[in-house]
Amino acid sequence: MTSAIPAAYEALMAVVRNRRTSRAFDGNFEIPREHYDLILEAARHGPSGANAQPWHFIVVTEPALKARLGAYFVAEARRRGKLKMKFPTPNYAGMKTAPGLIAVVGDFRYTRAFPVLGDGSALDRMYLQNAERILLQSVAAATMSAHLAAAALGYAVWWVTAIGQEEAQNAFKPLLGVPDDLSVLDIMCFGPPAQPPYKRWKKELDEIRHWDRFNMAHYQSIEQIEDWVRTTRAKVMYRDESKVD
Repeated sequence: MTSAIPAAYEALMAVVRNRRTSRAFDGNFEIPREHYDLILEAARHGPSGANAQPWHFIVVTEPALKARLGAYFVAEARRRGKLKMKFPTPNYAGMKTAPGLIAVVGDFRYTRAFPVLGDGSALDRMYLQNAERILLQSVAAATMSAHLAAAALGYAVWWVTAIGQEEAQNAFKPLLGVPDDLSVLDIMCFGPPAQPPYKRWKKELDEIRHWDRFNMAHYQSIEQIEDWVRTTRAKVMYRDESKVD
């Protein structure tokens, strides 16, 4: 027997399905100040390991600061091109047009909220690394809540994550006044898109769902993954779901 789908779920999925990525925004639009609070209120209620809530959110409104953040990514994209890394890179120049921009900062010192041995042993490092993964997942969950809130407010969103390297941290922390022992994890851009965004291609449910045990029919060898990267990745990175063959 099929049970009725609750209206709350349908409302949630309407937001989830309509979350759209845009990399060019209407630069003349001004985000109402209360919308920042609504978005961060959603992030504040995200789940976190040990209820550590290891996050801070920096609302960036200064156009010059947005431009400097975007300039870093533009330079990084050019460097990747010169290195022939062949990664399909978006146009980061669009960051400076984003009416809304929030930098997400993580505080990994909250690993102290988790049990570790503290003796520097291999076992201690294993527990510490696990605590760091938990905290990273926690910040990601809060960030996704913020994205859905922005989508519910009618905005397109851009999740900028290519900032894990030390060089990026050294560039961003002084710009944003972030203490050395915290980490800038990603940047959230949002606002009305410059042109209607499309729904990006997603895998089918049957490709990712498993019952009780991993279904090896969906397992891919490293050779298959490398072939997908070589032949397909660039075709699906920005592919419109409505135009999938």
